[in-house]
Amino acid sequence: MEYEPVIGLEVHAQLLTRSKIFCGCSTSFGAPPNTHTCPICLGMPGVLPVLNKQVVEFAIKMGLATNCQIAPLSRFARKNYFYPDLPKGYQISQYELPLAEHGFINIEVNGTHQRVRICRIHMEEDAGKLIHDEQRPVSYVDFNRTGVPLIEIVSEPDLHSPEAAVEYLRSLRNILLYLEICDGNMEEGSLRCDANISLRPWGSQELGTRTELKNMNSFRHLQRALEYEIRRQRALLLNGEEVIQETRLWNEAQNQTLSMRGKEEAHDYRYFPDPDLVPVEISPDWIEAVRQSLPELPEAKKARFMAAYGLPEYDAGVLTGDKALAQYFEDCVQQFDRPKQISNWIMSELLRELKKAERGIESCLVTPTALARLLSLIEQGTISGKIAKAVFEEMIVSGKEPEAIIQARGLVQISDETALETLAREILAAHAPKVAEYQSGKTKLMGFFVGQMMKKTKGQANPKLVNQLFARLLGK
Repeated sequence: MEYEPVIGLEVHAQLLTRSKIFCGCSTSFGAPPNTHTCPICLGMPGVLPVLNKQVVEFAIKMGLATNCQIAPLSRFARKNYFYPDLPKGYQISQYELPLAEHGFINIEVNGTHQRVRICRIHMEEDAGKLIHDEQRPVSYVDFNRTGVPLIEIVSEPDLHSPEAAVEYLRSLRNILLYLEICDGNMEEGSLRCDANISLRPWGSQELGTRTELKNMNSFRHLQRALEYEIRRQRALLLNGEEVIQETRLWNEAQNQTLSMRGKEEAHDYRYFPDPDLVPVEISPDWIEAVRQSLPELPEAKKARFMAAYGLPEYDAGVLTGDKALAQYFEDCVQQFDRPKQISNWIMSELLRELKKAERGIESCLVTPTALARLLSLIEQGTISGKIAKAVFEEMIVSGKEPEAIIQARGLVQISDETALETLAREILAAHAPKVAEYQSGKTKLMGFFVGQMMKKTKGQANPKLVNQLFARLLGK
């Protein structure tokens, strides 16, 4: 490609507080429209906002987790613009003095490690929600979300592909989930992002004219919108046309971005300090107390999984990519000390079945104890790996214990050498031509003989023992 994409993300994360940022209204999702409101979040004349301390603490957590410097003094500002879902005519945010700045996180894209710088993290309130009538040309406004606490995480323009942008967003979401300060639900709008993208000639350091892709609410939409925008801007530049600085929306039905409005600059919002809110002063002791409360974060957990359990980097990355999945793995290891074997089963059998059932690990019917016992039965020779997979398929649906399924279906592995040898001799006698071919050098026929044994025993013969028996009887 003649041009290099330059991408920066502005990620909005709704914080898991019980009440809003400046009033006591509930933040719970799904209530009837306009029932979680009060004069403060509706911006009635004469009301005074009061800052929710937990919002500040959650924001500090994210700042520390992303290696930011926490400002000892930050200030709220009014961001002025008109939109029907904004009852006050301004949004309380932060501008000149944000809570946290100059951080970074590390991501991996296609096997390449990359550091993405974070410009700033600031606190702000959410706006309301417009609901468009599908039958008539009218819209309704639900103010329940107005005043819900957000943090905005603004990256530097360090991303250069849609894949990198998606991986960065996944990594941020993972950190938020590990910290337990955001539920990361993109469908409900708890996590959403705006993407700024421009193209520049390869080797150039000067940024091109950017467009903003507004309110990306899924990883898939983000990737597809960025891919489309790269193609659109490239075509304009190759034709000698200019890219217009504007805000665009992703239209999933048409598989393209569409112009929404001209892109605002900071001065368009006429920021000024909010006169109703005092500056936020954060002491070193408070910062240190929050730092001590931080959990083990994804990057550190991944490194520990590699060091303590001897897992490859890929395995460790998959397992620690979900906090609940990482805990599931460790619970299994405590009861069956075969980390790589457990990792293989989780990444292949467990995740495949969960995806098929459209479930998360939190709702998995197979407990870590049950999976550990299933793998123990394989090691003890009670069942084969093939039988175990059939047992697991029933466990994931029914939640039954492995022993109960094995007993009910008569699936105990046959390891009686005398009985298996008798069957093996019968198979060889019935396939004399195949035996002659094998003994003349076609050793791949071993798989045929083993397959015949498995057919006779309905897959219950001990495969290791079967291979040893045929090798002895065939004289190899």
